[in-house]
Amino acid sequence: MKFIDEVSIDVSAGNGGNGCMSFRRLKNIPKGGPDGGDGGKGGSVYLKAVNNLNTLSKFRYQRSFEAENGKRGGSQNKTGADGKDLYIEVPCGTVIIDIDSETQIADLTTEGKEQCICLGGEGGSGNLKFKSSTNRSPTKTTEGKVGLTKNLKLELRLLADIGLLGKPNAGKSSLVEAVSSAKPKIADYEFTTLYPSLGVVDYSPLSSFVISDIPGLISGASKGVGLGIQFLKHLSRTRIILIVIDAFDKDYDEVINEVEELTKEVREYNKNLESNIAWLALNKIDLLDKEEVTQLVKQLQLKYKNKLKVSSISAAQRKGTKELMRDIGRYLESNNE
Repeated sequence: MKFIDEVSIDVSAGNGGNGCMSFRRLKNIPKGGPDGGDGGKGGSVYLKAVNNLNTLSKFRYQRSFEAENGKRGGSQNKTGADGKDLYIEVPCGTVIIDIDSETQIADLTTEGKEQCICLGGEGGSGNLKFKSSTNRSPTKTTEGKVGLTKNLKLELRLLADIGLLGKPNAGKSSLVEAVSSAKPKIADYEFTTLYPSLGVVDYSPLSSFVISDIPGLISGASKGVGLGIQFLKHLSRTRIILIVIDAFDKDYDEVINEVEELTKEVREYNKNLESNIAWLALNKIDLLDKEEVTQLVKQLQLKYKNKLKVSSISAAQRKGTKELMRDIGRYLESNNE
């Protein structure tokens, strides 16, 4: 199923039912009177977060949603039935934005969390409501109120513990495949990953975390260059950002420059995200000399001693990946305490 993480939809609450104008016509009541009932309330629209969805693709073909209208009031002081509330299910991590006012209405991050988006209209009053000592036979009724209508933008931000950040062909998808049961597309050309993918990593018999791979970033991504800009928002949900760099044929200065370039893109997109960058993984070490890798890791550990943890892996050969996931799992545990 195609990954869709942004949609615009129109939602309308139900209208209230009209009040009824009616007078009693019963044999055993010699003097009749008004008995028109009130209209029912229109149904409201709710958005509800669920775990069994991970994309907004269900909104690809249906963009308009309407709750049920309230029913008209009846004679014998019968109130009309209320319209049914409409519940629209969205994936956990969905941000709801009012397009007209450009304001965020809600951020549904947990299973079962609900948000009332549009209230249904109140029902109108029947003529019985207007009976008084001076007006014994009122003919006045009111119409039900119109339900609210809103134009919404739904923006899905994937919920993950670890977000992978790197340039095209750095090996992010290979890493996800190596450490989880996810099967992202892998090929030897740039921008193989067109949509984010999620995988669950079991780093110990009783513990796991969720890892997310987003499309590769290139210089200028935060300003809309390449594919990464449309998925940078998913990094805002991650607890840790793991930079993955293709270490093949790169010296110390080139690695530093690539780290700084990726960090700059994150900072320019959202300066608060920079503090989430906590790990650096040098990938494709199977193509390098062992001593060369050891020396490069030592230099980088010294450089980023107080900022980043540095590891070396070969995602394709599954070398060092298990240890990396175990270390990250323990790091997450220690930061939960």
